[in-house]
Amino acid sequence: MWLDTLGWTATAIFSSSYFFKQPAALRRIQAAAALLWVVYGTAIGSAPVVVANLIVAVAAVYASFRVAAVSEVGSEPSRGLN
Repeated sequence: MWLDTLGWTATAIFSSSYFFKQPAALRRIQAAAALLWVVYGTAIGSAPVVVANLIVAVAAVYASFRVAAVSEVGSEPSRGLN
């Protein structure tokens, strides 16, 4: 029963992320939901669920900090491709 609750909670949190207007907040909420999915995947012994959501969580956290850094500077960081 607690696994169902965990899965539905992760789904609700992930779905709610689309209501956030700030891109960094959206991605951090998605990362939190993905981490809940990692716990869920571990509990049910599903490596694909764990790996897929670890990838999502890492990408979301990275992107949220990248978006926050870009918005502080005001523009995309230069990659040397002028």
